[in-house]
Amino acid sequence: MKIIDLTMPIDARTPVYPGDPRPRIWQKSMVGKDGFNTKGLEISSHFGTHVDAPFHILQGGKKLEDFPLSTFIGNAVVLDARKSNERKEIIADTSKADGADFVLFCTGNSKNCHSENYFGNSTSISLQTAKELVAKKVKIVGIDCLSPDNEPFATHRELLGNGVLILENLVNLEGLIGKKFECTIMPLRIADADGAPCRVICLTD
Repeated sequence: MKIIDLTMPIDARTPVYPGDPRPRIWQKSMVGKDGFNTKGLEISSHFGTHVDAPFHILQGGKKLEDFPLSTFIGNAVVLDARKSNERKEIIADTSKADGADFVLFCTGNSKNCHSENYFGNSTSISLQTAKELVAKKVKIVGIDCLSPDNEPFATHRELLGNGVLILENLVNLEGLIGKKFECTIMPLRIADADGAPCRVICLTD
């Protein structure tokens, strides 16, 4: 059995959504001077690999704490989304997602995460695809991009409005395309959270 980390490392180069504040990471204390090492960290609730709750975009929507822990443990499948149409929308056969709790889209864009092209190369999940996944009663939809769509965020609203959480900024999906595996998502326990950075790991043969 292999354990694969699908989490983007947190450092000064970690990309942020346009308009979001850059992270602030600094050495707060040092063992040679203070007797211990401590880093200071200032990030947003939607920094790095993170999960969106309905409250992120819907007035009165559920917060992360409103979802049971069982929401974040399940079987996942990675769909190949490295091809898109002229509108840069994902082309994927969602029938391959039958029975999956989590559906993760590999666009191949994570390789651009430290370049200016990361946001510009993002591929959107079409509204139709989002509706198909809602109908399949998946718990979480993830992607290796900053966001599954852009304004007016119809895909966000379709998924979150139907209680399907969104996982963004995944990495290491290429080797998992077409596979089904156990997956655990561990958001930080932030009160009243509209979203939270998380660690995402999978167990595969």
